[in-house]
Amino acid sequence: MGKTLLLTVLCMVIGIVGGILLAVMRLSKNPVTSSVAWFYIWFFRGTPVLVQLIVWFNLGLVFEYINLGPIYKDEWSQFMTPFLTALLGLGLNEAAYMAEICRAGLLAVDEGQTEAAHALGMSHSKTLRRIVIPQAMRVIVPPTGNEVINMLKTTSLVSVVQYSELLRVAQDIGQTSGAPAEMLFLAAAWYLVLTSVFSVGQYYLERYYARGSSRSLPATPLQKIRANLLSLSNRQSSTGGSV
Repeated sequence: MGKTLLLTVLCMVIGIVGGILLAVMRLSKNPVTSSVAWFYIWFFRGTPVLVQLIVWFNLGLVFEYINLGPIYKDEWSQFMTPFLTALLGLGLNEAAYMAEICRAGLLAVDEGQTEAAHALGMSHSKTLRRIVIPQAMRVIVPPTGNEVINMLKTTSLVSVVQYSELLRVAQDIGQTSGAPAEMLFLAAAWYLVLTSVFSVGQYYLERYYARGSSRSLPATPLQKIRANLLSLSNRQSSTGGSV
């Protein structure tokens, strides 16, 4: 489970950083930059992530050695470990999806905000960091939370490249213990627990970035429970008083 969580976090970091970079490139007025970003998104969104994982894992059949000059030189099979295969396969694929999410968030910010920042003498990069991205987060955070939950479940695919994550270990234990179905149910239960925890975190993160966009924030689950208990207590008190 620890390896599954580590892979999920690292792949989402690669996906978010790469997605922001690709979104900015896609919105660039430079045709070369925008074309490169478009081709990247087109390729990685158009091919199944399972195929990408298998391709990364089997590139050693094409490239016997990896040679980066004085920096690094080794056999491809030694360089492309199951963990690195999973990291590149899932992270680079996620960057393509995050790019479209980030682009939608950036486009949701009124252009007048950017024009006003430029009128105050702010640079383009500073305008993005201080003005555009903070406002775009309200649009970016909800689908990003869904992507995190989806990434957690997608890590089960890396069992095909021999990485010891939750599903692969459950299958191995099931085969040796003679209880494969029970271990699969246990793995499914762990996925359900982890996605539930992530869903709670997503709720509070969305609530945090909703500040300023609405007059009153939605009540948290604890606040709803307290309100229901208080309402029930008041109802019982009023009923007892009338009797």
